[in-house]
Amino acid sequence: MVKTVSFVNKAVEISGHLHLPDNFREDEKYPALVGIHPAGGVKEQTIGLYARRLAAHGFVVVVYDSSYQGASGGEPRLLEDPATRVEDARCAADFLTTLPYVDTERMGVFGVCAGGGYALAVAQTERRFKAVAGVSATPMGEAARSMFGQAISAGELIQTLEATAMPRTAQARGGEVVYAPFVPERQEDINENTPTMLREGYDYYRTPRGQHPNSKGRFLLTSLDKMFAFSTFNLIPTLLTQPMLLIVGSNADTKIFSEQAYALSNGPKELFVIDGATHIALYDVPEYVDQVVPKLASFFSNL
Repeated sequence: MVKTVSFVNKAVEISGHLHLPDNFREDEKYPALVGIHPAGGVKEQTIGLYARRLAAHGFVVVVYDSSYQGASGGEPRLLEDPATRVEDARCAADFLTTLPYVDTERMGVFGVCAGGGYALAVAQTERRFKAVAGVSATPMGEAARSMFGQAISAGELIQTLEATAMPRTAQARGGEVVYAPFVPERQEDINENTPTMLREGYDYYRTPRGQHPNSKGRFLLTSLDKMFAFSTFNLIPTLLTQPMLLIVGSNADTKIFSEQAYALSNGPKELFVIDGATHIALYDVPEYVDQVVPKLASFFSNL
């Protein structure tokens, strides 16, 4: 069963889906999860797939479109603001605590891709989340400042920030808003040098495989300063003490981020590697999703 729900992050109305277990009864108490979608994604895509499958394992799961994106409110549209994304997850936890059938002592958070990175980030300071999991987890700040874990020089980062400042000035003067793609927008933009994640990202987001009209696959260019300033990793060693599960494909471009997060954690942790899987394959390929879901369900059953 899926219910359309909404909650607020400050003045922004957040559009969500509440996935309920089979044979759901309002007079029972259930463990609950917050699910966070990838950058450029929406609740109807991979995060919704995982929510539906986890609900079948007995969890109440809320997924939602982040502020400024999808069916949620907020201006400017398609802003990717990591701090707001973290606050969205807190507000989702607030929402769960208002439901009489949610056991508020058994709440967890998980996410896919950037959503996995945001799950790790919010769990550091949101103690209502008793466990955290990331699938193909990608920390937005660390990813923006590197090329799949390979550092980008400070000079190049500064050049990017300077380039980002120009459209912001133009926009303040009434000029056109500038966007950048998360994945290639056209087949002809892909060549032999295109990383696997981006090539498969095109296939997921730009073709019937996974596309959704609310998922634009791009972001406001002026989001970059916020991404560059954000860090998921800095406080993992000291504040992320809840059990942590990282699920990653052995062939994922982003595998390095899960390895780094695992190395930084001093708390209970597991790095679960799925042989043969790429980053995007964990979004929806049945043979891999069928491995991820039982692992997540088993992990969160200990809430």
